[in-house]
Amino acid sequence: MRKPAQGRTSQDPELLRRLLRAKDRMDAASQEAWPVERLARVSSVSEAHFARSFKEAFGVPPHRYLLTRRIERAKALLRDTELPILDIALQTGWNSLGTFGRTFRDVTGESPGGLRARERTARHELERVPACYASAAHRPDLTSAVSEKRRQEAGVTKDAPQKPEVA
Repeated sequence: MRKPAQGRTSQDPELLRRLLRAKDRMDAASQEAWPVERLARVSSVSEAHFARSFKEAFGVPPHRYLLTRRIERAKALLRDTELPILDIALQTGWNSLGTFGRTFRDVTGESPGGLRARERTARHELERVPACYASAAHRPDLTSAVSEKRRQEAGVTKDAPQKPEVA
């Protein structure tokens, strides 16, 4: 059996709609437990068929997709709220702070507290930058004058003698 090309699937549209239904449910309630049995029921297919088809359609197994969604939500809460890390862990679907912290570090490379501290520092450091410098950092990268660019495009360099224009 040939594997479909990257980004393409050989699955029929009805099965894809069913898989999307399960994926949408996970997105809407990523904090809930979503064992393969439950997802298969939502999709109206067998457990083995669901797991295999989900991975083929979306490139990752259902558990890894759910884990990614939970981590994304946790990162947003860490960055944008003052909630305690335990509350964030519970709101994003973990049953213990230890499991959340270990999984978060494994996926992101830093602890939840470390990410929060880094985000706060970055935000605080940006506030200390004078507005004129921040504006300059976002300007287009023009390293030469427009007239110089036009000369370069025309093949004229500074060293080459320029022909006088005839009026």
